Order: sequence, then C-alpha cells, then structure tokens
Amino acid sequence: MNIQNSELILNKDGSIYHLNLRPEHIANDFIFVGDQDRVNKVTAHFDKIEFSTQKREFKTTTGYYKGKRLSVISTGIGPDNIDIVINELDALVNIDLETRLIKKEHTALNIVRIGTSGSLQDDIPVDSFLISTHSLDINGMLHAYQIDKISNRDIEKAFSKHTNWSSKKANPIIIQNSKELEVKLSSKQTFKGITATAGGFYGPQGRVLRLPLQDPTINKKIDSFNFNGNRITNLEMETSAIYGLSKLLGHNACSMNAILANRANGTFSSDPGKIVEELIIYTLDKLVE
Repeated sequence: MNIQNSELILNKDGSIYHLNLRPEHIANDFIFVGDQDRVNKVTAHFDKIEFSTQKREFKTTTGYYKGKRLSVISTGIGPDNIDIVINELDALVNIDLETRLIKKEHTALNIVRIGTSGSLQDDIPVDSFLISTHSLDINGMLHAYQIDKISNRDIEKAFSKHTNWSSKKANPIIIQNSKELEVKLSSKQTFKGITATAGGFYGPQGRVLRLPLQDPTINKKIDSFNFNGNRITNLEMETSAIYGLSKLLGHNACSMNAILANRANGTFSSDPGKIVEELIIYTLDKLVE
C-alpha cells in the first residue's frame, strides 16, 4: 500500500519536505552537525563540492573528502529535529518517492555526529574527544515508536532505581551505538561512555536560573550512576534520538563529542573553536581510513 500524501510530504520539485533533498543529492555516509554554520567548517576540508542546499535550519552539502563521497547536514538542536532529519533521510533511500512504496532492498546509511558537549566526570577533561558507546534517552521522543527491540532493560531499570526517577517523566531508554563505526572512530585520543540526551538545555539538564527543578539533585544522581563499569560521561540534546531512530530504521550511527565544558569541576574550553576543528579533521580522516 502506498504512503499517503499527508504522511510523506514532498515539495513541488519532488524533494522531501523539510530537508529539500532528492535521493541523488545525498551520499550513504553522513556527518551530522547541530549548527548550520558548522557545515561549511566541515566541507571546507573537502576536495570537491557536488551539491548544497538549505531550508530553515537544515543545510546539506554533498562532496568528496580524499575520494570518499560524504554528505554533511545541520540538524538544529534537539531530539524533535532529529526525528525530522532521520525519517526524511531514510525516506530518500528506502521509499520510492514516485510510487510511494517502500523499496524491497534496504539501504543502510552511516551517520556520524560531530557535536559539542559537557563532561560530567572529573577525569574527562575539557578539550578532549568522547565517543558515545550508548545514549541514555531522558527526553521521551522515542516513546512514540515501538522501542522494545532496541532498549536495554537491565541498565534502564538500574538507572531508574538509582535516580528514583519520577513516574511523571518518560521512562529512560538506553540505546547502543554502531560498534562497527565505534571501532573505526576509536583511538588513544578518544574517551568513551554513555551520553545522556535531554529534551532541553536548562531545567532538563539540571540548570537553574529562575525556575526550581522537579529534582534538584538529578545531576548528582546521573553523575554517580555506574552499571558494570559503564558511566554517564556527558550530557547533550541529540544522540539518543540519532541512535534510537537509526537502530529502528536499520542505519548505523555513532556520536563524536568535543568536550567544551567540565561540569564536575566548572571549567570551560579557552578555545572551543580549535577543539571542534580538531575533531572535524580527526573524524574525516578516520572515515576515509
């Protein structure tokens, strides 16, 4: 049965609604960045630019780095934006946009996020690189989907018990990365850990300006959680949505984090642009090895 116009929305030129892309515009290997200005910082290293477009906060450029075809897309901030980006990218490769039928042959995308984050642990310093082995979803977006096959119930139950997680909040979900991409991106330069993905920057990440928190001790509980040696090392707003939707749709995903702040000791990078640039070059070189 073909997918209705109201569910799969296309622009007049046949491109997918929010991203303004057609299948021929994208590679199978993607780099995700949050900030649209960071797309150019990645593609500045490309040997050749093939295509570029932008609609709203979603900027996409496809080109070649050392002979490898790559697409770079800005997702904007938050899991809701990731929901748009990954569903529409999947539609470009796994749905025939003319017949509106799901293709019989599945295409898997490789997705690497290059993002910034704050460390929650003293021993993961500012200006370091961190690979998210898992992501802890504490924002609830993934509960719109059937997630039983991608969750890790033992860790989730242990986290809920450790934090006395409120029943008024969405149940936490733990999702693993693509181990193949993790191996490819790992080196002696990289730290590893569980990345927590919140649905906001202030209250959801334990920051207090003028509003009191539902649980003012939540960050200390998150920091101190340990499950068989697995710690929550950093906090941001996209990784769990990337991991969860990629797992559900049959894609491979791994998140690379430039650690700009250490919330355990209150420090912040003296040159955040430099460490982000170093992570961009590191990741590009690892992807073409």
